[in-house]
Amino acid sequence: MTSLSKKAISVLDKTAKNAVKPISCELRYGAQNYKPFDLNITRAKGVFMFDKTGRRYFDYLAGYSSVNQGHCNIHIVNKAYQQMQQLTMTSRAFTNDKLGDYFEFMCKTFNYDSIMPTNTGVDAGECAVKLARLWGYKEKGVDENEAVVVFAKNNFWGRSIAAISSSSDPSCYKHFGPYTPGFDMVPYNNVEALEDKFKSNPNIVAYMLEPIQGEAGIIIPDRHYLSRVQTLCQKYKVLLIADEVQTGLGRTGKMFACDHSSVKPNMLLLGKALSGGLFPISCVLADNSIMKHMKPGMHGSTFAGNPLSAAVAKASVEYTITRNLPQNSQKYGLYFRSELQRIMSLYPYIRDIRGKGLMNAIECENEKTASRLVNVLRHNNILTKTTHATTLRMTPPLVISQNELDESLGEIEKSFKIV
Repeated sequence: MTSLSKKAISVLDKTAKNAVKPISCELRYGAQNYKPFDLNITRAKGVFMFDKTGRRYFDYLAGYSSVNQGHCNIHIVNKAYQQMQQLTMTSRAFTNDKLGDYFEFMCKTFNYDSIMPTNTGVDAGECAVKLARLWGYKEKGVDENEAVVVFAKNNFWGRSIAAISSSSDPSCYKHFGPYTPGFDMVPYNNVEALEDKFKSNPNIVAYMLEPIQGEAGIIIPDRHYLSRVQTLCQKYKVLLIADEVQTGLGRTGKMFACDHSSVKPNMLLLGKALSGGLFPISCVLADNSIMKHMKPGMHGSTFAGNPLSAAVAKASVEYTITRNLPQNSQKYGLYFRSELQRIMSLYPYIRDIRGKGLMNAIECENEKTASRLVNVLRHNNILTKTTHATTLRMTPPLVISQNELDESLGEIEKSFKIV
């Protein structure tokens, strides 16, 4: 394994200097809760992003899977523009001519009775927890203030106080207590531990998990895990909440990651690509047996369900379906992994290539190597970053073509040789 060449380092340094002013403004005036790369993006289209010099990069992060439909998707942008000229905001104090149509479309398309519009992924998670607790008191007979929601260890669904209260990652929760009560955790991909938890506590109202854990490092459970979880939830009268904010809408080669196991969760959380990357939009889908208990005044948001978001979200889902993006993801995901696994043995610092659809990971031998590979990939026009220290996300927009995939694979293999 060799270090970056002097020429490569020089190019990276030059790229950083070109972005000095906007980055210095971020450092001077912005809260330092992020540590972005020294690269300033000025525009994007399809699977590509461009810096101010016009240099083109393959986007292998895709806004954490927010731009499954491609950057600045013209179908979605046009729907947004048309709506922006007519009506953008009413608040839920009034009805509008877009929201009901969007609600009906989502429920009929994904086979649920009802939808709760929310703004962000963490917002959807908070709403799901409230719904689960409400259902537990109304339907399961749990005593008031005794409801428990169980989460999988190494989960990630945001950084609100409730979300960090369910986290097993100290970098998320340390120094932010006291924490929200009524949460518990079990190991991911362990049905025996889950059943033990259900047996030991009749006040458990829900189990919330990611069908594939994203921030934890693209962790894929055993083949029958989700179906066995669903069976346990039905047996112990516990709601199954699937956080598909990152995995949903085609990312894993099916419309939803749960579809790989033919599982329909009691609550389905969507976000990110629901907006086509335009702005925050999310939702919770559930049947009336759960949603009927939510009454006026119990939950709401100024912007959730605005007519602009309704038009954009519907356009995003329509594009995902009509352009067969889940199938595209399945086809090219298989090809992507087979090509990388073919050459993996040549590079011993690569420990694993894994994924489903176009939600893939490159696992490196250690954190230092992973960080170096990210930098070399950036030098070779592939943008991504690590998660869980040693894992590189490889999640391009689902609109990627065969030619684009082959070109990017060439750059990835070239990067492997340098590290």
